[in-house]
Amino acid sequence: MNPLVTETIDRCRKAGLRRTKALEELLSTLIEGGRPMTLSELAASKRLTAQCDKATVFRLLQRLADHGIVRRLGLHERAAYFTLLVPGKHSDYLICTSCGSIDAIQAPCPVHHLEDEIREKTGFRNLYHELEFFGVCPKCPV
Repeated sequence: MNPLVTETIDRCRKAGLRRTKALEELLSTLIEGGRPMTLSELAASKRLTAQCDKATVFRLLQRLADHGIVRRLGLHERAAYFTLLVPGKHSDYLICTSCGSIDAIQAPCPVHHLEDEIREKTGFRNLYHELEFFGVCPKCPV
């Protein structure tokens, strides 16, 4: 089993979530996908169609999001995308307001220094941020 899947399952257990085959397959699918995925994409994956239905995948994603193990991305009027949150790893995203595509930003995060400053000045622990930029992607007409 992928070490990241094992680590994430341990995080799930610590959060009080039960280890099930469907949970393992969902986490493996998110990790192997390497990009944010929609509920429909996840539910239709070969790993998950044999384990559970779309409603079960949705409930698992909701629980994982509630416990900070996955992050829900996207525009509220469009399908949500889900991505795994990995401690020590951070991604910010570009979201197209026209077609809804989501891409990770391939540049250093400009907010990390601000986050450190806020942590020092306020004493907040476990401080993190989520950054999403919205605009029209190059593939969409203006």
